[in-house]
Amino acid sequence: MQPTIFVLFGATGDLARRMVLPAFAALAVADLLPEKWVLIGNGRKAEDDAWFADHVRDVLDDDTLFDAVHDHLMFAGNGFSAHDPGDLPDTIARAREQVGGDALLVHYIALPPSTFEPYVQALDAHGLAAEARVVFEKPYGTSPESFAHLEQVVHGVLDEDQVYRLDHFLGKEATQNLHVLRFANAIIGDFWCNTGVDEVQIDVPETLDIDDRAAFYDETGATLDMVVTHLFQVAAEIAMEPPASLGSADLLNARESVIACFRALDPGEVILGQYDGYRDVEGVAPDSDTDTFIAARLWVDTDRWRGVPFLLRTGKRLAAAGQRVSLLLRSPVGPITALPSDGNVLAFSMFGSGEIDLSLVAKQPGPTLTLDVAQATIPLSRLPGADPLPPYVRLIHDVLLGDRSLFTRPDGLAAVWQVADPLLRNRPEPLPYPPGSWGPAPAAELAAPDGWLLGQ
Repeated sequence: MQPTIFVLFGATGDLARRMVLPAFAALAVADLLPEKWVLIGNGRKAEDDAWFADHVRDVLDDDTLFDAVHDHLMFAGNGFSAHDPGDLPDTIARAREQVGGDALLVHYIALPPSTFEPYVQALDAHGLAAEARVVFEKPYGTSPESFAHLEQVVHGVLDEDQVYRLDHFLGKEATQNLHVLRFANAIIGDFWCNTGVDEVQIDVPETLDIDDRAAFYDETGATLDMVVTHLFQVAAEIAMEPPASLGSADLLNARESVIACFRALDPGEVILGQYDGYRDVEGVAPDSDTDTFIAARLWVDTDRWRGVPFLLRTGKRLAAAGQRVSLLLRSPVGPITALPSDGNVLAFSMFGSGEIDLSLVAKQPGPTLTLDVAQATIPLSRLPGADPLPPYVRLIHDVLLGDRSLFTRPDGLAAVWQVADPLLRNRPEPLPYPPGSWGPAPAAELAAPDGWLLGQ
């Protein structure tokens, strides 16, 4: 791989601490970085390389991980803007002396979406955009209008092949396995449509609160933080038509194209909630109406999926945590009636390396014809030779390789914002719910008659 200089904007922020810095360390330990590389942290503090190294040591809290990155760290302080580049140009010059003048520049903007425009303009103003790759976190925009404006700004400076819009759910091993298992196994692929599937549930409940992300979260909420980003992308993975190949361009085209067939959300089929005590969190407005919970019914208007509801649910401070895709299969027409409602389910856990769960109706051994639900679980981490990469590790590695197949594209994102637009314009009032519950009671009615599989 080409020598590389990474510039991490927001290097001392929450996202860098939780996800990005540990991912760089994991890449270094796994020998998945170029032979020559430097990671430059950027921030407003007027600090030096040694200070940043101490910060990274505290973040990683692991000698092996820190030793793998220690000699590759630099810090560019005093901020970065179109009017004042701070220390960044001089620090990049130092890095080029270390790794070579032909090093690839990768800018990672680990900051809220409100910063994307000024940072792109600053990269352009100081000659740091040409031939560089730029990674943007989600959400990429906050409305159809802000998305369109941001796209205009970004493409005024960068070519599309320089842009990497990161959605870490697409980097999950389990998300990638959704299309592999479907297209590699006829026993699964043959019923992957409205004649075989009665309902799809994409369920990501969280027990966590908003940690120290209060300011960001209160501007974003569950809808923008999770649904128009992660859950819509997972829905596209499930709903897409078979691509010509699993090559980068074909897979990206299939996933992004089907989003144009998502029907715009009906606010009457959406339940928003806010957990009791949210407004007491430091950094949250005392009159905040930010949603910390959302359940929604999504429809996909293709021949394959027409008439099948995709039920989406996520929220903070719920009764249990999970990341689960469930296909509730249609009951067969035949001599056996009164089948258990959860007896024919193919489910995928998106935690870690992923897991496949199959529930089937079987005869309970004994003298009478008593039906019961038999379950089988396949943990994918136990496959021989399994060496899973966490999502951020995988996606940063793909940026290095120039592989954009697990990143989002403008046409798909433009469609996403059109799908969400009716909800954003006519937003239901968030309903209160107690922490440790499954959210507002009407959310259960949204999944009637079978109900949510998690939390039953």
